[in-house]
Amino acid sequence: MRMVIAGGGTGGHLFPGIAIAEEFLRRSPDSEVLFVGTARGLEYRVIPQAGYRLELIEIEGMKGKGWKALKAVFKIPQSLLQAGRILKGFRPGIVVGVGGYASGPAVLAAAMMGIPIAITEQNALPGITNRLLGRFADRIFLSFAESARWFPADRVAVTGNPIRAGLRECPRPEGNGRKFTLLVFGGSQGARGINRAMAGALAMLKQSGEELKIVHQTGQADLEWMTGVYRESGIEADVLPFISDMASAYREADLVLCRAGATSIAEITACGKAAVFIPFPHAVNDHQMKNAEVLRSAGAAELLPEKDLQAERLAELIIALIRDPSWIRRMEEKSAALGNPRAAQEVVDGCLELAKK
Repeated sequence: MRMVIAGGGTGGHLFPGIAIAEEFLRRSPDSEVLFVGTARGLEYRVIPQAGYRLELIEIEGMKGKGWKALKAVFKIPQSLLQAGRILKGFRPGIVVGVGGYASGPAVLAAAMMGIPIAITEQNALPGITNRLLGRFADRIFLSFAESARWFPADRVAVTGNPIRAGLRECPRPEGNGRKFTLLVFGGSQGARGINRAMAGALAMLKQSGEELKIVHQTGQADLEWMTGVYRESGIEADVLPFISDMASAYREADLVLCRAGATSIAEITACGKAAVFIPFPHAVNDHQMKNAEVLRSAGAAELLPEKDLQAERLAELIIALIRDPSWIRRMEEKSAALGNPRAAQEVVDGCLELAKK
């Protein structure tokens, strides 16, 4: 059995694809997985490091105007031919599009060749590529029920967002006398807006007298500055450019402060963690805001738009949550109810069923 996983560009598209590949090969170690992406996407670095084979096509996003958009259009025929050659050589039993513009040519080529197609949609508001590809897909796996209206109802399955195996179980830490632990991150490169707000909030957090530990992924650019800020604040903190072991970080956290990307939300809900979301304000179609609003409406998280993000307001919210454990517990319960640690298994079940047909 061979599977092609097409797409990527960002971690929000790529990491669910890796989770699907993990589960697919766990079921059948003799099977093969091939990723299809671009040299400009995150997949170019991450996929070979993860031990998977990657084939490249030349395609660009359609965002923008004038020559940029025209250049992207001109690359479509070439990318379709490249994808077709890749599929013909690999002979997959199924093609899975995980979103991002790199998934388009592979999925369309699969449709023309009669290969079964599945796509995954990670966000509450689907991107343009997936809205188009949904017309050709045999099965569409959704992270949010709210996005179902964009796709044919008879082909939709709400599974949640697949997450990697190591992140599927994050029980609460045991023991009395632990400091309340806040996990802060803004993506693999950090987030300047979150870092600045936290830097301004530290004095109020210290003055509150609450026993607090902070684990903060700052990104490389702000690491030295934020390390100094935490040192001066007197608050216990682990300040890191990047957290490689997110499973352990989630496990120790009592509260998570982060962006509202689809992968982060899937991991947080699978672990049943309480969260404060600060959506990235420049996300395509403002999809991070839509994601965060779904969780806030369910009582699983609090939401602070970056335009309203002030250090004093952030500190007051964190202090209020520390002082009201029942508030944290309610969010944890709602968060766990939304998460599905078995999402990867359910997606692979559906893919294998399609391939057999």
